[in-house]
Amino acid sequence: MKYKDQALLVWGDLACFSRPELKVERFSYPIITPSAARGIYDAIYVKPKEFRWQITQIEILNPPSYLALRRNEVKEKVNVNFVLRWMAGKEEPQPIWADGDRELTGSDEKGRTQRQTMALKNVCYRLHAEIRPWPGFEKRQQALEAQFRRRAARGKCVYQPYLGCREFPAYFELVEPGAPPEPQPIGADMDLGLMLYDVFDLSRPGTSQDKPSISLFHCQVEKGVLRVPVYESPSVLKGQGEAL
Repeated sequence: MKYKDQALLVWGDLACFSRPELKVERFSYPIITPSAARGIYDAIYVKPKEFRWQITQIEILNPPSYLALRRNEVKEKVNVNFVLRWMAGKEEPQPIWADGDRELTGSDEKGRTQRQTMALKNVCYRLHAEIRPWPGFEKRQQALEAQFRRRAARGKCVYQPYLGCREFPAYFELVEPGAPPEPQPIGADMDLGLMLYDVFDLSRPGTSQDKPSISLFHCQVEKGVLRVPVYESPSVLKGQGEAL
């Protein structure tokens, strides 16, 4: 099956693509990860039961530049099952408190923590990806590609794409086939060692209940271009969740 390249120009003021081995402080990889790039495509158009996105290439258009930030993060996480019950009206929504209020929560304990973040600033990428239909949906490929291009050309998205963290919005523009590659990628070579490939198993359709399954790959940038191996490739180290 022949897949068509779907390219996006993506940029933003701030980005943070956190290294999974750093548990406390947020330290960004110098470039966007395939997982974060896939998330941008998912934000524009996604049908998990019919297809998945395969990132094929990342062009770095601005050189990496870091900015140190201190951010407030809540300590708790929302349970997905609770959210589903709230949406169905079976229970009243319960907020996550950033600061204790004895009158409301019965405690003065803080529910937030400050963390140092080494973020990227003024990022710009040209992303390339392909729609990979799941078995049984191969005949829908052209329709899926056409619908993505219509949405991306009009700036439509399911939710605002972001660059690693939701408070760092990503802006995008569809790159038309045959358009000149402007701006040009930076001319740098980088060997970044093992990089996060994705946090879920991409070998089958996923759900919101899936447990993380971290995969890694050896990231080598040549003249500002990262060629991403397909998920099925032996160069992608899969099932690394327990190790990290």
